[in-house]
Order: sequence, then structure tokens, then C-alpha cells
Amino acid sequence: MGVICLFYCALWLLVMAYATWRLATRRGAAAPAALPTPAPRVSILVAARNEEAALPRCLASLRALDYPAELVEILVGDDASTDRTRAVAEAALAGYSGDYQIISIIENLGQARGKANVLAHLARAAQAEYLLITDADIAVPPTWVPAMLAHAAPGVGTVTGLTVVAGPGWLARLQGLDWLMSLALIQVGTEAGQPMTAMGNNMLITRAAYRATGGYEALPFSVTEDFALFEAVNAQGFGYRQLFEPAVRAVSLPTGSWGALVRQRLRWLRGVAALPWHVQAGLIFFSGYWLAALGLAVAGRPGLALAALALKIIGHYALARAASHRAGLPRPAWWLLPAFEIYSLVLTTHLTLARFLGRRGVEWKGRQYQ
Repeated sequence: MGVICLFYCALWLLVMAYATWRLATRRGAAAPAALPTPAPRVSILVAARNEEAALPRCLASLRALDYPAELVEILVGDDASTDRTRAVAEAALAGYSGDYQIISIIENLGQARGKANVLAHLARAAQAEYLLITDADIAVPPTWVPAMLAHAAPGVGTVTGLTVVAGPGWLARLQGLDWLMSLALIQVGTEAGQPMTAMGNNMLITRAAYRATGGYEALPFSVTEDFALFEAVNAQGFGYRQLFEPAVRAVSLPTGSWGALVRQRLRWLRGVAALPWHVQAGLIFFSGYWLAALGLAVAGRPGLALAALALKIIGHYALARAASHRAGLPRPAWWLLPAFEIYSLVLTTHLTLARFLGRRGVEWKGRQYQ
């Protein structure tokens, strides 16, 4: 058993080193193209349910976009909020020189539910040929629109930007590191030619690609609506682009508690279950390092087990440094990595137990979904 565990750890470290090298050298990264002339009109879709606290920050970032306001249409969907979401949205957009609407969502379109239903309504109301989607807890950079459009080449259906998490406190910092390294590995897979997923809080889809799928109202309902749309667009033969650069780096607010974090990740696991088997196998491979280190200890090799854990921390730090540099972020604090290992182990254990022993439904924005 000790030999097998040692081989696994060595292979894991080699794969991590290879992924870090590809990320740092931008192997397979798509080059931007010149923007269309004249500059195209864009519609920005924001689904909001009980977001009175977060929405002003999001809408302020949209008002600060480095793109002509007369070419921007902002559509906010108020999904039966029980707080002041609509009033806050109206106040935040008052006086905006571009077009905007706050639309109350009171009925379901086709099979769409929840956020997918809100986006289905907003997409129907949108006037532009390029739809940009973000969330109420996101702040986008001023360069967001032109940087995303620069990758919407002919034949490309979706463009996915980079989202990072930032906020005060240890849990927020650990979430930020988690997101950064997870998206870095997704980026490596995408640039190697394997479509992975899209981020519904930082996404461009062309109207042609959206129409080809029939829209959210025609898609089977999923609590990971962004992944469902991404898969449907790819199935129609459209290309995709995944970006990992400062110009498209949106900043998400962190989940405020451990319970909210677990509920978020349980929802995301629904999307993981729809990934190709070899991608799922890769995710399982990356999550099994702690078991291999434990196997070394059980096999009477505690020194090798500790060395394996130390090398894992070093490998994660190298990936985090490469990802931070490419994303235009400050270098991560080295002392955060040991805490991240504990965080990852506890979170993985909690999710595993909740997945197999907990309730089968998913709670999302105060609603239950099966």
C-alpha cells in the first residue's frame, strides 16, 4: 500500500507542476481580436432575488464601464424579492445615461425556474446581439465589455471571464484562494481543448447562440443554469472562450457563513455530475491526496507522509502564485496555504457527508429544488 500511495503522490505533484507551467506560459490561450466597427450594442442581464445589500455595488460597477453608455442596456430582473431590491435598483440606476429596466418576474417561462427563469425573461426583453450576464453580488471591471467582446469571434457562442472572491475575514480569504486555484485548473483544462464550464456571474453569450438552444425556457431545469446553457450552446456547434486576465476579472462577495458555503458547493456538485466521466475522474484524482498521505502513515511511513503533505502545500502555493500573477493580483501570503489545506479537507469531508447522508434537495435563494 505504501508504494501505491507514494506513486499516487508523485503523480499528483507532476500533474500539478505541469498545470502550473501551462498556466504560467499561457499555453493554448486564445488571442483577442479587434473589436467590431462600429462598436456593438450590448445588453447586460442581472438576476436579483433579495439582493438589496449587494446590488448597489454591482450596478455602480456597471455604470462605471469604459464603454459608451448609449450602447449599453442594463436589465435587472427582480425575482419576487421580499426586501427592497427593486427600490434599491431604481435608486442605483437613476440618472444613468444608458437604457435600463427593472423587470418584475411574476411567471415562469416554459421549463425555466429560479435564476434561469429570470434570465429567460431578461433575454426576451434584451435588444442587443450580445448578452452579458452577471450576478448581483459581483463587481465587474471598467474594461469588462470591450475585453469580453474582443473574444467573441465569429462562431464563438460563449465567452467566460475570470471571477475572484474578496472580502474581510479568514473564511473570505480561504474562499478567494479556493476559487482562484479551482478556476486556474479549469483554465488549464479549457486551454488544452477540454470544455469545462461557464461562470454565470461573468459570461457573454451571443444572441445567435442563445436562440439556437431555444433559450432557458426550452432547456431542462438545472440549479447550475450556466453550465446547462454552456453545454447546450456547445451542442449546437458553437465555440467557446475561457479568459483568465485582469481585464475581465470580476470580484464576487464571499458567502457569509460556513453553512452558506456548503449549500453553494452542494449546488455546484449538480453541475459536476453532468461533466464527462474523464473530467470527473480528474476531479476525484485531485481530491484524493489526503487519503494517499494517510495511507503512507498507516503503512508505517510517517516521515514520507509529512513530506508528501509539505510538497502538496508547495505545489498549491506555486499554482496560486502563477494564477495570481496571470490574474493581476498580489502574490498570495505563503502562510495562508497550510490553513487552506485544512479548509479543503474539512470542506470536502462535509460535502461528502452531506451529499450521501443529507437531504436530496438543494436550497437556493430561499427556495428548495430537487
